[in-house]
Amino acid sequence: MNEARGHIHPISSLVRETNRIFFDMGFTFAEGPLLESEWYNFDALNVPKDHPARDMQDTFFVKGEQGYVLRTHTSPVQVRYMEAQAKKGNPPPYRVIVPGKVFRNEATDMTHEAEFFQIEGFAVGEDVSLAHLKGTLERFFRELFKGAGAEIRFRPSFFPFTEPSVEVDMRITGKRVPDKLRDKWIEMMGAGMVHPNVLRNAGIDSEKYQGFAFGMGLDRLAMLRWGIDDIRLMHSADLRFINQF
Repeated sequence: MNEARGHIHPISSLVRETNRIFFDMGFTFAEGPLLESEWYNFDALNVPKDHPARDMQDTFFVKGEQGYVLRTHTSPVQVRYMEAQAKKGNPPPYRVIVPGKVFRNEATDMTHEAEFFQIEGFAVGEDVSLAHLKGTLERFFRELFKGAGAEIRFRPSFFPFTEPSVEVDMRITGKRVPDKLRDKWIEMMGAGMVHPNVLRNAGIDSEKYQGFAFGMGLDRLAMLRWGIDDIRLMHSADLRFINQF
């Protein structure tokens, strides 16, 4: 008798594969709370008090929990991890990957959701550079899109927690790449060198150590990987969608 088998959600599948790829590059898995203090979510990451991201239009502030929000990104885990290591007397180097759910107070459509998954990565050491970031991301995309070539390009940008900051575009090539993705530059993530203030807030000597950090949406990556047209399907609990994977 053939028994019906369950199906892994595409996000769960992507988290597993992403963890495997980065583990092979020497990265450690870490996680943090969904309910986060404003200190870790904003202040420790060098986000000014008057930054637009802190407005009610962008952030879910928790009623009855003064000073707490539903985390808007996975970046707070950067500070939490480095802070914990510093307290234990474990100096860099660190290489860490952080997948997890985040929340934004925004309207939903085919490409935006109020809750979605991100993956954060960072590496801190004495000689870490943007070249290491570029090489790391190129290897990740090559392995994720197996049988394809991957190119990465940086464009100048601004984020409070990195300096310099870049937007990262990816282009994949090869016969096995879907036509709508082949040879096209696609914006994938924000990244850059960890701001010295973030290192200092985590108890790391910013005169001795430096690092890179990046963050991207796993939902969007899953859409590209499997040709999913609507991001809202990820959280619909519709078995007709899940059973395809």
